[in-house]
Amino acid sequence: MMIVMKQTASEDDVRAVIERIESVGARAHPSRGDEVTVIGAVGDLEHIARLELDGSPGVDRVVPILKPYKLASAQLRHGERSVLEIGGQKVGGEHFALIAGPCTVESRDQTLSTAHVVKAAGAAMFRGGAYKPRTSPYAFQGLGQEGLALLAEAKEQTGLPVVTELMDARDLEAVAEVADVIQVGARNMQNYALLTEIGRSGVPVLIKRGLSATLEELLMAAEYVLKEGNENVMLCERGIRTFETAYRFTLDLTAVPVLQELSHLPVIVDPSHAAGRRDLVQPLSLAAAAAGADGIIVEVHPDPEQAICDGPQQLRTEDFAAYAACVEAAAAVAGKTSFSSAATV
Repeated sequence: MMIVMKQTASEDDVRAVIERIESVGARAHPSRGDEVTVIGAVGDLEHIARLELDGSPGVDRVVPILKPYKLASAQLRHGERSVLEIGGQKVGGEHFALIAGPCTVESRDQTLSTAHVVKAAGAAMFRGGAYKPRTSPYAFQGLGQEGLALLAEAKEQTGLPVVTELMDARDLEAVAEVADVIQVGARNMQNYALLTEIGRSGVPVLIKRGLSATLEELLMAAEYVLKEGNENVMLCERGIRTFETAYRFTLDLTAVPVLQELSHLPVIVDPSHAAGRRDLVQPLSLAAAAAGADGIIVEVHPDPEQAICDGPQQLRTEDFAAYAACVEAAAAVAGKTSFSSAATV
C-alpha cells in the first residue's frame, strides 16, 4: 500500500509511520517530494492489512497499490517521475541522457579514442562491455578485469560515468568499483539472484527487457532491485523477438509511453541491438527520442568493420557528433530540455 502524508506532517509523524510498518515485518520505502512525502509499505498482505494507519498523525490517506510491482509502480510517486543523478548527469523527467560507446572493450586505443569522441559530442555516459554474453561459447567473451581497467582509465580521462554489464554475481565487487551504472542484459533480466545482489550493492542499474518478456515481467525484474533499497533503476527497451526477419529484433516503441504510464522509472531505448544494422540506428533513435524516451544507449566504434563483435550495428566515431545533434533535436520535440552538459567540460 501507499501512505500519503499531509503537507504539514512532521519528521516525527513520518518516522512513526515507518516504525509502524516495520513493526509488522513489512518494509517501508519513503519517497520525499517537493510538497508531500509518500511511504510505500511492502510485505505480506495479511500483515500490511493490520497497519490501520488511517487517521494517524500526519497521514492524509492510505492508497492500495493493486499492481504486483509495488515499488516500480507510478502510484508510489504520486504522479512524480523519478529523476536519477549519476556521476553528475541527470536522467528522467526533462533530462535526456545519451549513453554511447563500443559494444565491447577491445584495446586501450579503441576504448579511449571512442570515449573522447562521445564526450566531445555531448554524451552523458560512456558504455562498454568488459564481460560479454554471447550465444556461442566459442565467441569472444570480453577482456574481463583488463576491460574494467580500461573503462576506469576512460572515466578518469573524460569524467564520463561508466555503464557496463554484469553477468555473474561473483564479479559484482570488481564491476562495482568501476561502474557508475551496472547493466543487466536481456538474457539476465530474470536472473533474480543477480538482481537481488545488485539491489543490495546500491549501484544504479539499467535493466534490459528480455527477448520475449512482457512489460510486466520487466517491471517485476526492477522490483527485485527496488525491494533491496536501491532506488536507482532504469528500464531499457532493446527490441523483442517477433516473426519479422528483415532486421535483428522489433523495437517496441509503444513500450516507452506505456512504461512511463505504469512506472515512475526512467525509460532508455537501445536502437543498436534492435536494428542490428548501422543504417537503421539513427531513424530508430530519432523515433525513440520523439516518443519521449528518457535516454538512448547506442554503440559506437572507430572501425566497425574490424570490431570483434556486433560491428554491423555500431556507428562510426566520425559520424557520431552529427548523430548526437539530430537526437538532441528529436528529444527537444518531446520536451527534453536538458540534454547533456558533458561537451562543455
